Amino acid sequence: MVLTAGRGTRLAPLSGLRAKPALPVAGVPLAGRILRWLAGGGVTNAVLNLHHLPATITAAVGDGSAFGVRVRYSWEPRLLGSAGGPARALPMLDAARFFLVNGDTLTDLDLAPLAADHLASRALVTLAVVANPDPLHYGGVAIDADGRVTGFTRPGPGNRGWHFIGVQAVNAEVFAALDPNEPADTVAGFYPDLVAARPGAIRAMVSEAAFSDIGTAADYLDSCLAIGRSEGLGDLLAGARVAVQPGASVTRSVVWDDVEVAAGAALDECVVADGVRVPPGVSLSRRVVIPRGRRVPGAGDECVGDLIVSLLDVRRRRAL
Repeated sequence: MVLTAGRGTRLAPLSGLRAKPALPVAGVPLAGRILRWLAGGGVTNAVLNLHHLPATITAAVGDGSAFGVRVRYSWEPRLLGSAGGPARALPMLDAARFFLVNGDTLTDLDLAPLAADHLASRALVTLAVVANPDPLHYGGVAIDADGRVTGFTRPGPGNRGWHFIGVQAVNAEVFAALDPNEPADTVAGFYPDLVAARPGAIRAMVSEAAFSDIGTAADYLDSCLAIGRSEGLGDLLAGARVAVQPGASVTRSVVWDDVEVAAGAALDECVVADGVRVPPGVSLSRRVVIPRGRRVPGAGDECVGDLIVSLLDVRRRRAL
Protein backbone atom coordinates (compact mmCIF):
# COMPACT_ATOMS: atom_id res chain seq x y z
CA MET A 1 0.00 0.00 0.00
CA VAL A 2 1.23 3.48 -0.89
CA LEU A 3 0.02 6.30 1.37
CA THR A 4 -1.09 9.03 -1.04
CA ALA A 5 -4.07 10.63 0.71
CA GLY A 6 -2.31 13.42 2.64
CA ARG A 7 -2.80 17.12 2.10
CA GLY A 8 0.91 17.89 1.67
CA THR A 9 0.69 21.08 3.71
CA ARG A 10 4.47 21.51 3.88
CA LEU A 11 4.54 21.68 0.10
CA ALA A 12 2.13 24.63 -0.16
CA PRO A 13 1.31 26.37 -2.44
CA LEU A 14 2.13 23.57 -4.92
CA SER A 15 0.01 21.04 -3.04
CA GLY A 16 -3.02 23.23 -3.57
CA LEU A 17 -2.72 22.59 -7.32
CA ARG A 18 -1.81 18.91 -7.49
CA ALA A 19 -1.67 16.27 -4.77
CA LYS A 20 1.95 15.67 -3.81
CA PRO A 21 2.11 12.14 -5.31
CA ALA A 22 0.93 13.60 -8.64
CA LEU A 23 3.77 16.14 -8.86
CA PRO A 24 6.11 15.60 -11.78
CA VAL A 25 9.61 14.52 -10.78
CA ALA A 26 11.88 14.81 -13.81
CA GLY A 27 9.01 13.94 -16.12
CA VAL A 28 7.46 11.13 -14.06
CA PRO A 29 4.77 11.53 -11.36
CA LEU A 30 6.16 11.01 -7.87
CA ALA A 31 3.72 8.13 -7.29
CA GLY A 32 4.76 6.66 -10.64
CA ARG A 33 8.40 6.60 -9.57
CA ILE A 34 7.42 4.85 -6.34
CA LEU A 35 5.35 2.28 -8.24
CA ARG A 36 8.14 1.69 -10.74
CA TRP A 37 10.54 1.03 -7.84
CA LEU A 38 8.01 -1.35 -6.25
CA ALA A 39 7.62 -3.20 -9.54
CA GLY A 40 11.39 -3.58 -9.71
CA GLY A 41 11.24 -5.21 -6.29
CA GLY A 42 8.69 -7.78 -7.41
CA VAL A 43 5.48 -6.06 -6.35
CA THR A 44 2.61 -6.70 -8.77
CA ASN A 45 -0.39 -5.15 -6.98
CA ALA A 46 -0.74 -1.92 -5.04
CA VAL A 47 -3.47 0.05 -3.30
CA LEU A 48 -3.26 3.85 -3.15
CA ASN A 49 -5.48 5.76 -0.75
CA LEU A 50 -7.14 8.98 -1.88
CA HIS A 51 -8.46 12.10 -0.18
CA HIS A 52 -6.79 15.37 -1.22
CA LEU A 53 -7.19 16.31 -4.92
CA PRO A 54 -7.80 12.66 -5.83
CA ALA A 55 -8.37 13.30 -9.53
CA THR A 56 -4.81 14.55 -9.93
CA ILE A 57 -3.49 11.21 -8.63
CA THR A 58 -5.79 8.99 -10.67
CA ALA A 59 -4.99 11.02 -13.80
CA ALA A 60 -1.26 10.64 -13.19
CA VAL A 61 -1.25 6.96 -12.22
CA GLY A 62 -4.31 5.42 -13.88
CA ASP A 63 -4.46 1.66 -13.47
CA GLY A 64 -0.70 1.52 -12.86
CA SER A 65 0.09 -0.37 -16.05
CA ALA A 66 2.47 2.37 -17.21
CA PHE A 67 4.57 1.67 -14.12
CA GLY A 68 4.38 -2.12 -14.05
CA VAL A 69 1.94 -2.51 -11.15
CA ARG A 70 -1.81 -3.12 -11.00
CA VAL A 71 -3.27 -0.22 -8.99
CA ARG A 72 -6.55 0.07 -7.11
CA TYR A 73 -7.74 2.98 -5.01
CA SER A 74 -9.13 3.27 -1.48
CA TRP A 75 -11.27 6.40 -1.07
CA GLU A 76 -11.25 8.23 2.29
CA PRO A 77 -14.12 10.71 2.73
CA ARG A 78 -12.07 12.15 5.57
CA LEU A 79 -8.33 11.78 6.02
CA LEU A 80 -7.64 8.64 8.05
CA GLY A 81 -3.89 8.88 8.64
CA SER A 82 -0.96 6.48 8.28
CA ALA A 83 -2.74 3.70 10.24
CA GLY A 84 -6.39 4.47 9.55
CA GLY A 85 -5.74 4.40 5.80
CA PRO A 86 -4.37 0.83 5.84
CA ALA A 87 -7.14 -0.26 8.21
CA ARG A 88 -9.75 0.91 5.71
CA ALA A 89 -7.91 -0.69 2.78
CA LEU A 90 -7.39 -4.15 4.33
CA PRO A 91 -10.20 -5.81 2.32
CA MET A 92 -8.64 -4.53 -0.91
CA LEU A 93 -5.14 -5.56 0.12
CA ASP A 94 -6.36 -9.10 0.94
CA ALA A 95 -2.97 -10.19 2.29
CA ALA A 96 -1.59 -11.33 5.62
CA ARG A 97 1.53 -9.23 5.07
CA PHE A 98 2.28 -6.27 2.83
CA PHE A 99 4.66 -3.37 2.28
CA LEU A 100 3.44 -0.02 3.57
CA VAL A 101 5.15 2.88 1.78
CA ASN A 102 4.97 6.65 2.22
CA GLY A 103 3.83 8.42 -0.93
CA ASP A 104 6.14 11.42 -0.51
CA THR A 105 9.58 9.80 -0.36
CA LEU A 106 11.90 8.16 -2.86
CA THR A 107 14.40 5.41 -2.13
CA ASP A 108 16.33 2.63 -3.87
CA LEU A 109 15.86 0.22 -0.96
CA ASP A 110 16.03 -3.47 -1.92
CA LEU A 111 12.68 -4.90 -0.82
CA ALA A 112 13.78 -8.55 -0.74
CA PRO A 113 15.98 -8.25 2.38
CA LEU A 114 13.24 -6.28 4.14
CA ALA A 115 10.69 -9.02 3.43
CA ALA A 116 13.14 -11.77 4.46
CA ASP A 117 14.07 -9.98 7.70
CA HIS A 118 10.40 -9.46 8.53
CA LEU A 119 9.52 -13.11 7.98
CA ALA A 120 12.55 -14.46 9.84
CA SER A 121 12.01 -12.32 12.94
CA ARG A 122 8.24 -12.91 13.11
CA ALA A 123 7.81 -9.25 13.98
CA LEU A 124 4.50 -7.52 13.38
CA VAL A 125 6.22 -4.50 11.82
CA THR A 126 9.70 -4.04 10.34
CA LEU A 127 10.83 -0.49 9.59
CA ALA A 128 13.55 0.27 7.05
CA VAL A 129 15.99 2.77 8.61
CA VAL A 130 19.20 4.54 7.65
CA ALA A 131 21.67 6.74 9.49
CA ASN A 132 19.84 9.94 10.38
CA PRO A 133 20.81 12.59 7.80
CA ASP A 134 19.63 15.50 9.96
CA PRO A 135 18.98 14.64 13.65
CA LEU A 136 18.11 18.26 14.44
CA HIS A 137 15.12 18.15 12.10
CA TYR A 138 14.18 14.48 11.73
CA GLY A 139 13.03 12.40 14.67
CA GLY A 140 14.51 8.95 15.04
CA VAL A 141 13.95 5.28 15.79
CA ALA A 142 15.76 3.82 18.79
CA ILE A 143 16.79 0.18 18.36
CA ASP A 144 18.66 -2.31 20.53
CA ALA A 145 21.51 -4.62 19.53
CA ASP A 146 19.05 -7.26 18.33
CA GLY A 147 17.24 -4.87 16.00
CA ARG A 148 14.17 -4.43 18.18
CA VAL A 149 12.63 -0.97 18.21
CA THR A 150 12.67 0.37 21.76
CA GLY A 151 11.17 3.80 21.15
CA PHE A 152 11.01 6.88 19.00
CA THR A 153 13.18 9.96 19.54
CA ARG A 154 12.39 13.60 18.96
CA PRO A 155 14.58 15.86 16.81
CA GLY A 156 17.24 17.83 18.63
CA PRO A 157 20.88 17.83 19.75
CA GLY A 158 20.43 14.65 21.79
CA ASN A 159 18.74 12.67 19.02
CA ARG A 160 20.65 9.43 18.35
CA GLY A 161 17.82 7.58 16.63
CA TRP A 162 17.97 6.04 13.18
CA HIS A 163 15.95 7.61 10.38
CA PHE A 164 12.82 5.80 9.16
CA ILE A 165 12.69 6.15 5.37
CA GLY A 166 8.96 5.56 4.99
CA VAL A 167 9.08 1.89 3.94
CA GLN A 168 7.92 -0.92 6.22
CA ALA A 169 6.82 -4.54 6.07
CA VAL A 170 3.71 -5.10 8.17
CA ASN A 171 1.30 -7.82 9.21
CA ALA A 172 -2.32 -7.06 8.45
CA GLU A 173 -3.31 -7.99 12.01
CA VAL A 174 -1.64 -4.80 13.23
CA PHE A 175 -4.42 -2.77 11.62
CA ALA A 176 -7.29 -5.24 11.85
CA ALA A 177 -8.37 -4.06 15.31
CA LEU A 178 -8.60 -0.40 14.24
CA ASP A 179 -11.86 1.26 13.26
CA PRO A 180 -11.63 1.62 9.46
CA ASN A 181 -13.60 4.86 9.62
CA GLU A 182 -11.57 6.61 12.32
CA PRO A 183 -8.23 8.44 11.90
CA ALA A 184 -5.16 6.77 13.39
CA ASP A 185 -1.40 7.06 12.95
CA THR A 186 1.51 4.62 13.16
CA VAL A 187 4.78 6.17 14.36
CA ALA A 188 3.01 9.28 15.67
CA GLY A 189 0.12 7.21 17.02
CA PHE A 190 -0.13 3.67 18.34
CA TYR A 191 3.32 2.26 17.45
CA PRO A 192 4.91 3.58 20.70
CA ASP A 193 2.16 1.82 22.68
CA LEU A 194 2.76 -1.38 20.71
CA VAL A 195 6.49 -1.19 21.48
CA ALA A 196 5.75 -0.81 25.19
CA ALA A 197 3.12 -3.55 25.32
CA ARG A 198 4.89 -6.11 23.14
CA PRO A 199 8.69 -5.72 23.07
CA GLY A 200 10.03 -7.03 19.77
CA ALA A 201 6.74 -6.58 17.91
CA ILE A 202 8.35 -3.75 15.94
CA ARG A 203 11.82 -4.22 14.55
CA ALA A 204 14.11 -2.18 12.31
CA MET A 205 16.28 -3.20 9.40
CA VAL A 206 19.32 -0.96 9.01
CA SER A 207 20.14 -0.12 5.40
CA GLU A 208 22.40 2.13 3.37
CA ALA A 209 19.65 2.89 0.87
CA ALA A 210 19.36 6.33 -0.71
CA PHE A 211 16.52 8.46 0.56
CA SER A 212 14.86 11.64 -0.69
CA ASP A 213 12.07 13.47 1.14
CA ILE A 214 9.77 15.45 -1.16
CA GLY A 215 8.59 17.56 1.75
CA THR A 216 8.81 21.27 1.04
CA ALA A 217 8.95 23.13 -2.27
CA ALA A 218 12.70 23.52 -1.78
CA ASP A 219 13.08 19.77 -1.20
CA TYR A 220 10.98 19.15 -4.29
CA LEU A 221 13.16 21.35 -6.49
CA ASP A 222 16.40 19.89 -5.12
CA SER A 223 15.18 16.31 -5.63
CA CYS A 224 13.93 17.00 -9.15
CA LEU A 225 17.20 18.59 -10.22
CA ALA A 226 19.31 15.83 -8.67
CA ILE A 227 17.25 13.13 -10.41
CA GLY A 228 17.25 15.12 -13.65
CA ARG A 229 21.04 15.35 -13.58
CA SER A 230 21.39 11.63 -12.85
CA GLU A 231 19.11 10.84 -15.81
CA GLY A 232 20.84 13.23 -18.20
CA LEU A 233 17.90 15.63 -18.53
CA GLY A 234 19.77 18.88 -17.94
CA ASP A 235 18.87 21.69 -15.56
CA LEU A 236 15.52 22.69 -17.10
CA LEU A 237 12.83 20.11 -16.39
CA ALA A 238 9.90 21.17 -18.54
CA GLY A 239 6.45 19.64 -18.95
CA ALA A 240 4.15 19.65 -21.95
CA ARG A 241 3.51 22.72 -24.10
CA VAL A 242 6.22 24.87 -22.53
CA ALA A 243 7.50 27.82 -24.58
CA VAL A 244 10.65 29.68 -23.58
CA GLN A 245 10.80 32.62 -25.98
CA PRO A 246 14.07 33.81 -27.57
CA GLY A 247 15.86 36.13 -25.19
CA ALA A 248 14.40 34.45 -22.10
CA SER A 249 16.51 32.48 -19.61
CA VAL A 250 15.33 29.54 -17.50
CA THR A 251 17.96 27.65 -15.50
CA ARG A 252 17.90 25.03 -12.72
CA SER A 253 14.11 25.11 -12.66
CA VAL A 254 11.07 22.83 -12.78
CA VAL A 255 8.35 24.03 -15.16
CA TRP A 256 4.97 22.28 -15.30
CA ASP A 257 2.56 22.23 -18.26
CA ASP A 258 1.21 25.04 -20.49
CA VAL A 259 3.79 27.65 -19.46
CA GLU A 260 5.19 30.52 -21.48
CA VAL A 261 8.27 32.52 -20.48
CA ALA A 262 8.33 35.78 -22.41
CA ALA A 263 11.39 37.36 -24.01
CA GLY A 264 13.61 39.13 -21.51
CA ALA A 265 12.33 37.16 -18.51
CA ALA A 266 14.81 35.25 -16.35
CA LEU A 267 14.09 32.38 -13.95
CA ASP A 268 16.67 30.58 -11.84
CA GLU A 269 15.94 27.81 -9.31
CA CYS A 270 12.19 28.26 -9.63
CA VAL A 271 9.17 25.97 -9.65
CA VAL A 272 6.58 27.19 -12.16
CA ALA A 273 3.05 25.74 -11.99
CA ASP A 274 0.58 24.92 -14.76
CA GLY A 275 -0.75 27.76 -16.89
CA VAL A 276 1.76 30.45 -15.92
CA ARG A 277 2.79 33.20 -18.34
CA VAL A 278 5.90 34.99 -17.11
CA PRO A 279 5.82 38.58 -18.43
CA PRO A 280 8.72 40.22 -20.29
CA GLY A 281 11.51 41.54 -18.11
CA VAL A 282 10.55 39.68 -14.93
CA SER A 283 13.52 38.21 -13.07
CA LEU A 284 12.92 35.63 -10.33
CA SER A 285 15.25 33.46 -8.28
CA ARG A 286 14.29 30.67 -5.85
CA ARG A 287 10.58 31.27 -6.18
CA VAL A 288 7.39 29.26 -6.62
CA VAL A 289 5.24 30.82 -9.36
CA ILE A 290 1.53 30.05 -9.76
CA PRO A 291 -1.39 31.71 -11.58
CA ARG A 292 -3.11 34.34 -9.47
CA GLY A 293 -6.56 32.82 -9.94
CA ARG A 294 -5.57 29.49 -8.36
CA ARG A 295 -5.28 30.71 -4.76
CA VAL A 296 -5.59 33.75 -2.52
CA PRO A 297 -2.21 35.43 -1.88
CA GLY A 298 -0.88 34.69 1.59
CA ALA A 299 1.57 36.31 3.97
CA GLY A 300 4.90 36.80 2.25
CA ASP A 301 3.50 36.29 -1.23
CA GLU A 302 4.13 38.83 -3.97
CA CYS A 303 1.75 39.53 -6.83
CA VAL A 304 3.46 40.03 -10.21
CA GLY A 305 0.81 40.82 -12.80
CA ASP A 306 -1.39 37.73 -13.00
CA LEU A 307 1.03 35.66 -10.92
CA ILE A 308 1.52 34.85 -7.25
CA VAL A 309 5.19 34.49 -6.34
CA SER A 310 6.28 32.76 -3.11
CA LEU A 311 9.69 32.29 -1.55
CA LEU A 312 11.15 28.84 -2.06
CA ASP A 313 13.58 28.76 0.84
CA VAL A 314 11.27 28.16 3.79
CA ARG A 315 11.91 24.61 5.00
CA ARG A 316 9.38 23.06 7.36
CA ARG A 317 10.51 19.50 7.93
CA ARG A 318 8.48 16.99 9.86
CA ALA A 319 9.67 15.38 13.06
CA LEU A 320 9.27 11.78 11.85
